[in-house]
Amino acid sequence: MSPFDRDSVERGGMQVSGLVWTLTVVGILGLVVFDFYFHVRRAHIPSLREAGAWSAVYVGLAIVFGIGVLIFGGRDMGAEYFAGWVTEKALSVDNLFVFLVLLNSFKVPRADQQKVLLFGIVFSLIARTGFIFLGAALINSFAWVFYLFGLILLITAGNLLKGNESEGRSADNVIIRLARRFLRTSDDYDGDKLFTVQDGKRVLTPMLLVMVAIGGTDILFALDSIPAIFGLTQSVYLVFTATAFSLLGLRQLYFLLDGLLDRLIYLSYGLAAILAFIGVKLILHALHENNVPFINGGEHIDVVEISTGVSLGFIIGVLIITVIASLLSPKGRAQTHVAAARRHATEFLDIETDPRYCDEIYHKLLDEEARIKRLPEKYRARIRQEDELMNLLRRAHRVHDERVAAGTCFVRV
Repeated sequence: MSPFDRDSVERGGMQVSGLVWTLTVVGILGLVVFDFYFHVRRAHIPSLREAGAWSAVYVGLAIVFGIGVLIFGGRDMGAEYFAGWVTEKALSVDNLFVFLVLLNSFKVPRADQQKVLLFGIVFSLIARTGFIFLGAALINSFAWVFYLFGLILLITAGNLLKGNESEGRSADNVIIRLARRFLRTSDDYDGDKLFTVQDGKRVLTPMLLVMVAIGGTDILFALDSIPAIFGLTQSVYLVFTATAFSLLGLRQLYFLLDGLLDRLIYLSYGLAAILAFIGVKLILHALHENNVPFINGGEHIDVVEISTGVSLGFIIGVLIITVIASLLSPKGRAQTHVAAARRHATEFLDIETDPRYCDEIYHKLLDEEARIKRLPEKYRARIRQEDELMNLLRRAHRVHDERVAAGTCFVRV
């Protein structure tokens, strides 16, 4: 007997045996524990090779799981899983932009960023699981929830097109302001400790604050992503597994895409198109299931519904076009080099203290400056007009020269 059986009672859902649920949850928790004990517990900076290898492993696991759903659950369920996983993975990449802002704003040392990211992933798994079961309960009780989910996605798509980020996605959101006001906090890190002793008093370190910030933004991200995936499948099991597999490996993906994130200048437009598409799909489904009294007298409306296959094709197509357009864009290339130079200069000046890694960062900065010099003149002219950036770069060079003269900086031969 297949572990997946369609349930005639649950709207568009499926019944999954308790054994399958247990094995799935244990497997996901096992992957998180493995990630912590073998990669995160010892603070280090992942190499590009390490990040790439483990990103491939987690993507491979997600695909293998999807093939299992396809075999045991059928073509429709397999398509629903892959559509949900691809959408959530794309949204998680967008989340990495905000994580990058938070980690830089709090000046988290590079070697300690893994622990912060893993905390964010675990917190996100817990928070989104709660949202998933809440969403499922609402969907099973109230058909009008599809209208609400569709409206949320359309508003989110509009905000992405405007390019505005909410206050809660900044590095100084309300949660952080409350924590700084009512709790004793220090300005300096003490390794990767969450608490330290300062002037004889036990205080919070910035490490705990940045974890709170990432946890707060994860809740806001869930308000976008959970309605999106419910627009592709109403199966709680598929929603949960697609969401979980999209988050697993996100830590490794952060370090793999670190230099590429700034290059994806059109990603927000692609995500806006996808969310708007799913929003329309949800509203069409709501019209088909309609029981709202003031809409068509509470009777359902015969409308064309968008199939999962069409949804999957649209999502993949938009992402491919978005990524290719971003990579080929001269503006994207210029933006990538400028953002990387700014980040390396900031790390060199204000974040890292290890002389060996400082030297590595400085030479990365030199590489980015060399790439900027090879850009077309119109982009170089715009960059020269950015006084804040030019002052930052000049200060990085001056500090490097001072450290070399003082013998506190390693010099490559």
